[in-house]
Amino acid sequence: MIHHSQMLPQTQSLPTQFWPSLPLSKPTTIVYFSPPKSTPFRKSLFQTLKCSVSVAAEPGHLEMVRNKPFPAEVSRTIMELSSVASLSALTKDGWPLGVGVRFAVDPQGIPILCLNASRSHFSIDRRSSLHVQLEQCGLRTPQCTIEGSLDKPEDRMALKKLHSIWEKKFGEEVDENLLHLVSVERVLQMEDFQEVGTWVTSSEYKAANPDPLRDSAEKFVDEINTNHMEDVHRFCNIYVDLDFQPSEAKLIWVDRLGFDMRIYSPQKDVFEVRIPFPREVADEKGAKSSFNSMSQLAWEVEKNYNAPDFKKVKQLKQITYRGQ
Repeated sequence: MIHHSQMLPQTQSLPTQFWPSLPLSKPTTIVYFSPPKSTPFRKSLFQTLKCSVSVAAEPGHLEMVRNKPFPAEVSRTIMELSSVASLSALTKDGWPLGVGVRFAVDPQGIPILCLNASRSHFSIDRRSSLHVQLEQCGLRTPQCTIEGSLDKPEDRMALKKLHSIWEKKFGEEVDENLLHLVSVERVLQMEDFQEVGTWVTSSEYKAANPDPLRDSAEKFVDEINTNHMEDVHRFCNIYVDLDFQPSEAKLIWVDRLGFDMRIYSPQKDVFEVRIPFPREVADEKGAKSSFNSMSQLAWEVEKNYNAPDFKKVKQLKQITYRGQ
């Protein structure tokens, strides 16, 4: 928890304007997530705050409790945040060949590649796949594989647009004759290594939007894991229905609908759990505000100043692949 004495510029990297001080049951000398060591009971400002954290749903109510982005959105986010991939296609003698490439994406998420001599290895069969991975804080590696056709645009106006996108992404000029596109026929989205994956159609992929928190998510997670571990552990105890006391807990990622956590049991088992925000957020400021409010409520419930008016998360996903 953060005290004012910790908020000096040289010790606190998070801008104070993003974590507004609220007149809560905590002393006014403490802001953000920080509970006091002791405080007299006062009626909570968050008495009516609803945290819809239950992820167990009846089949007929799935749309009502959607608390994580759809696979198409996750794929679009991965493509927006990444810049390197593995391109695989058939060689002239029929063997599959994978090469590392850099890429950018157009407004519909279509990959733009710059190929030179490597293109000569491939056959006239233009079918190909592009595999992209995104490491999330060293704990999880979501990935998507785009299946499509490797094409070279001929229209000069289209090439100029692709050139502009490439220059904006990498800050460098590129020979327009080397630019290629991978059309999107379908996408396999996987949450991590050794996962089964979900197929996404071309229309679903192109219609989806990348997550609005994508550019600030890693910084947000690093800030929480570095400076607010007391809140992270409190979230496990208050918002998650556990039958053990976690030995360690970390945030993995945050998006517009909530955040994912990794929880370690004393027996060294590893679990992943999804905790949604009370409501959808549109930017980093909204995510911080929601986290702040949830932290306040969790503290009040822990101190018995407020009764828990929410259902705890009951679904834990056991992790077999441990990464690092």
